[in-house]
Amino acid sequence: MSKLYYPNKELAKKANIKSLEQYYALVDEAKNDYEGYWKNFADKKIDWLSPYSKVLDESNKPFYKWFCEGKLNVSNQCIDRHLEKRANQVAILFEGDRGDVQKITYKELSLNVNRFANLLKNKFDIKKGDRVVLYMPMVPEAAYAMLACTRIGAIHSVVFGGFSAEALKDRIEDAGAKLVITADGAYRKGKPYLLKPVVDDATKNGCDSLEAVLVIQRNNEKIEWNKKDHKYNELIKYESDQCPYEIMDSEDPLFLLYTSGSTGKPKGVQHSTAGYILWAQMTMEWTFDFQDGDVFWCTADIGWITGHTYIVYGPLSCGGTTVMFEGVPTYPDSGRAWKMVEEHQITQFYTAPTAIRVLHKLGEDEPSKYNISSLKVLGTVGEPIDPHAWEWYYKVVGGEKCPIVDTWWQTETGGHMITPLPFATPIKPACATLPLPGIMAEVIEKDGTPTPIKEKGYLCITKPWPSMIRTIWGDDERFKKSYFGDCEKNGESVYFSGDGAMIDEDGYITITGRVDDVINVSGHRLGTAELEAAIAEDEHVAEVAVIGTPHSVKGESIFIYVVLKDNANIKDIFIHVNKILARDIGNIAKADDIVKVEGLPKTRSGKIMRRILRTLAKKEEITQDISTLEDPSVVEKIKKALESS
Repeated sequence: MSKLYYPNKELAKKANIKSLEQYYALVDEAKNDYEGYWKNFADKKIDWLSPYSKVLDESNKPFYKWFCEGKLNVSNQCIDRHLEKRANQVAILFEGDRGDVQKITYKELSLNVNRFANLLKNKFDIKKGDRVVLYMPMVPEAAYAMLACTRIGAIHSVVFGGFSAEALKDRIEDAGAKLVITADGAYRKGKPYLLKPVVDDATKNGCDSLEAVLVIQRNNEKIEWNKKDHKYNELIKYESDQCPYEIMDSEDPLFLLYTSGSTGKPKGVQHSTAGYILWAQMTMEWTFDFQDGDVFWCTADIGWITGHTYIVYGPLSCGGTTVMFEGVPTYPDSGRAWKMVEEHQITQFYTAPTAIRVLHKLGEDEPSKYNISSLKVLGTVGEPIDPHAWEWYYKVVGGEKCPIVDTWWQTETGGHMITPLPFATPIKPACATLPLPGIMAEVIEKDGTPTPIKEKGYLCITKPWPSMIRTIWGDDERFKKSYFGDCEKNGESVYFSGDGAMIDEDGYITITGRVDDVINVSGHRLGTAELEAAIAEDEHVAEVAVIGTPHSVKGESIFIYVVLKDNANIKDIFIHVNKILARDIGNIAKADDIVKVEGLPKTRSGKIMRRILRTLAKKEEITQDISTLEDPSVVEKIKKALESS
């Protein structure tokens, strides 16, 4: 049985959820009256402009609707309603890569968002329901753009700035975007880098829906200006700082966020307005014990769901101060993160296990050089954290006083689902622990029977929840098949997360990783099918198989087996394939291992046996029956190729 770390009783007295008893009382409340439970929080947390008529509509499963016919606006929820009390409080504390700092108050945020919203309306004719793609660095204007879209009812889709032109193009076209908002570039590790040329490359062919590109001049770099391009820095000067917000329906789409799946085409996850913003606020208050005066730092990029919920919408809906950081926590040295904690008196620090492992490796004793006593809660996100990294994070960074909230959730869930409550839940290292109150997370078999204790099963959410994905943009059938096609309970389809999990004797849930073909590299989900599709298009490649292998820093790394055509003449297969991945997906998709092989292990029906490839990559003994393979001798040939690589 894992060692338990109990909450600090003194700190628990002031916490939002003070004890395990209070947690279980909320759990029981949700079980006894599910709709009444959510109604209670929706009435308390949301500034309704017009009341809803029904809490939950289940008439068209799995297309659930929450808070039917209710009216609200998310920019009002994040800005306007705070202005009376918090006009001069810092809303966004921005630190640039080079150390430049901006402290943007709620009043300043309001004025900037209003100007941006007016610019979108007046110059680009952006209306309610139009799609706007953001390809942005981590600068305040990225948050302004997101909130400006919500103010006028436009649907934003943020694309991570590390994605390639081809990946950006796919997302622009799938969303049918009318406008792209980008920047000339930004800074990383002290050096400028460019974003605008990637947009130029993405939009030179196709993208028929695209009418304009709005460019924020962050670096004032020399870039090419095209017919569709417009200069934000000049245009914004002429816009009014007053803009009435659009009245939105609870179920109006708020944003699209594309995520890799088990097929080659990325999925446009569609989130609604009311349910999403409600859960963003509740999880800020519960998971991080976020309170007045706290300074919250999530190190994610806004191109991912973590940046949406826990840099922009969660902290601001709570009326809090959120830290936005352009750089990386290890530049100019491994003390950068701890220096920022000290200087800005940061109270919550939320990052990925990959970053924790790197910070540990580069500066094991570095945190002790700084006064980081302001910290009260530490968090991890994106992938399971190993016990060794957890222990260092707890003892050295947290001084054995800060609880670690090891959060499990997904792009599709909108916010945290399984996580410790910092001052209520006894914590087991590297364990997601218990579902949040109101979240019916279960480890089951495909037929709905509970998986025995300490055996791997399917992690499912067996009741709808407000912040859940509504559909895949433009593809309702794929939505049903992707999330409600695998598992059921009591004869009804339930949401399957794609993750495996185990439950222990205390009811604690440990995530065991993906059960489909998705690789989690440093918290970034990359579909093997998308990677394989990019490589297979190369004229020299006959066949390709991509798998994930364990990695001490990244969690998982990309391992690729390539079969070349007979006439292929490639000097360095590693460089060649990684160039393809960088071009078509982005640098985050580069592989650590690429092996040229004569063939792949396939069944007689042509299915590639990836389990065998994983076993070979790990240099483990093959226990699978290979007699059913089309050509069993291929296994020995792959072994020899691995030995010589």
